[in-house]
Amino acid sequence: MLVVTCAPDRMTLRNKARALLKNNWQQLRNNASPQPGHIALSGITHKVLERPRAITASDVPDADIIIATWWETAVWMHAMPACKGRKVHLIQGYEVFPGHKTIDKVHAALQLPNLKIAISSDLKQTIEEKLGNLGITVIPNAVNLTQFNANPRSKQYTPTVGFVYAIAHFKGADICTRACELARQQIPELKVVSFGADRPSNEVPLPKNTEFYYRPEQANLQKIYSACDAWLFGSRLDSFGLPILEAMACRTPVIAVPIGAATELLGDGTGILVTKESSEEMAAAIIAICSKSTNDWQELSDRAYSKAHSYSWDDATTRLLNLLYIEKRD
Repeated sequence: MLVVTCAPDRMTLRNKARALLKNNWQQLRNNASPQPGHIALSGITHKVLERPRAITASDVPDADIIIATWWETAVWMHAMPACKGRKVHLIQGYEVFPGHKTIDKVHAALQLPNLKIAISSDLKQTIEEKLGNLGITVIPNAVNLTQFNANPRSKQYTPTVGFVYAIAHFKGADICTRACELARQQIPELKVVSFGADRPSNEVPLPKNTEFYYRPEQANLQKIYSACDAWLFGSRLDSFGLPILEAMACRTPVIAVPIGAATELLGDGTGILVTKESSEEMAAAIIAICSKSTNDWQELSDRAYSKAHSYSWDDATTRLLNLLYIEKRD
């Protein structure tokens, strides 16, 4: 197996100047010394291009299967000869973002002839509502159930909630922060924990006295999730929302907006769904969960655990390999 990625983007002088004026030291630090990502740390053979450019046939070996994971790479893949493998587009998001004038190119890429796999039913529905039936197969994400696991437990002595922090507006950290502040009006002792790949910024402040973990080791995520009575998911744009599943696998009930896989995972009462961008509803849900009796909370915790552990990496891998095998054979 080989993973090929583009060279990381570098900031222009203009963008560096803007970051300096805004005191955005996090962005400048990341540009000066980018942190290795999960691919680099996975042990998988990984080739990074020498500069930002299109991936071409000469960059990849002959293969049985070639998989694109972004709309531009799907376009590049389409131009490659058949010897590079049966073409598969793994669709991880509806890659149309505010301010980006690429919607026509994204739609054209999604309509290219190849095997299409989406990571959630919500994503498939979003795309096919706009472009019609594209024959997309859904293979949901799963998490490592060895890493994300926890023994049965009681509620925390001090009511505790957590969420993933990010500066990007679409990640919704501001929604979660506001919800925690509102919930503290009725639960003053509410503890908040958070982690993220961005350092906290005045642009997107965290609730007062938040216990924050910057880029925690993967092995420590289970402890963070398990230290919470509820996990918050307030994203404005997401195709799945893996933290939902990770928290559930650690027996932590989730309060989420109906984005990505949240409706599929929580819609049957496994967690609590709230209206998009409603910090008020999220705060009410925090209060409701933290006010539950120990037995009622444990029942919700067990339900979250059972849902998350009903579908594993092995299940997802088997479904993917079976689909690829059928396509290759055909």
